[in-house]
Amino acid sequence: MTDSQQQCPQCQSTFAYFDGTIWACPECGHEWSAQELAAGAATKVYRDANGNELNDGDSVTVIKDLKVKGSSLVVKVGTKVKNIRLTDEGDHDIDCKIDGIGPMKLKTEFVKKA
Repeated sequence: MTDSQQQCPQCQSTFAYFDGTIWACPECGHEWSAQELAAGAATKVYRDANGNELNDGDSVTVIKDLKVKGSSLVVKVGTKVKNIRLTDEGDHDIDCKIDGIGPMKLKTEFVKKA
């Protein structure tokens, strides 16, 4: 592909376009610079259930009742979790501490950015 035909590194769409200083994908909304692409910066982007990008230290809200494995506790819908840590260990993406429950791991698909 030429510089005028860039493929999105996230969703592989061929409709990516150059917007002055960055490349943008109209299908998934991913943006990247030519330097990131040249350096092979393939960092994982974490997104919540609504598609918003998550970062370390963000606050999120749980969107579904979640049973705590090995316990009778339940994390209720609307529970706000502050100061999350994103991790690449296993199938859970978020390390956090929930008031009244303690340390937990959550999946990004069950939270939305607060």
